[in-house]
Amino acid sequence: MLDDIQVFYYDSNVNNLRNQPSKHTECITQEAANLVFGDLYRRVKNIALFSKHQLNLTGGIHVQQEWSGCELLDGGIPGPLLSRGAFNGADNAEWQFSLHQKTLRSEGLWSTVWNHIEANTHELLCANVYGPVCIKALKNCLHIKKNEVMRKVKPRLRLLQKTLPDSKGAKVTCLATGFYPRHINLILLRDGQPVSDHQITGGELLPNGDETYQMSKSLEVSAEELQHHHYTCTAEHLSLDNKLDIGLGITWI
Repeated sequence: MLDDIQVFYYDSNVNNLRNQPSKHTECITQEAANLVFGDLYRRVKNIALFSKHQLNLTGGIHVQQEWSGCELLDGGIPGPLLSRGAFNGADNAEWQFSLHQKTLRSEGLWSTVWNHIEANTHELLCANVYGPVCIKALKNCLHIKKNEVMRKVKPRLRLLQKTLPDSKGAKVTCLATGFYPRHINLILLRDGQPVSDHQITGGELLPNGDETYQMSKSLEVSAEELQHHHYTCTAEHLSLDNKLDIGLGITWI
């Protein structure tokens, strides 16, 4: 993943990369991928077996998940290497390696399993293999996908009202959709004041099928509240010079 855009994946069944941009503009070489992802795959299997043994699990389906990555800070400075794992949905391992200070910090499973030699070996791998490979791949992907990652797409904003037959009230929904990047500040207001979060439902960021996002926030109100109060919706996003404000029955595109 480059930020939130999938650029390729590694198929461990055939030890090969899939869906790279092209052979002439690859993010990572096949040799580097085999080295890094092959090791990651073996480590995930070993963690799963260890966790299964620790929890005295014998049968059934069990899942070990892990995400690992690196980042570029302002000015193209390499940030830390990060990794976090979970077994059956519960966090069980985490480590962070500083490429600048060459130091490793581990929590969870690794703190109890790694001995001094294993920790030192992992530090050397991070400093001389994982770090350089990840940062180079990140820079290559950013060069290839820069226009896609750096694009800004304005949200379409609507404030909707739906009658609730059981309560004779209504649900007021603020919907923002079709925006990129993913970060947005969406606020539902009553008489110009933000509605308290505990009264709001929704607010989850959801992907659209076109590599943009949507978010909605809803509030159930009585017929009396709807009559005596004024409801509006406001959105702030990187694609907008100013925040958007709309009322019921208005769509901003």
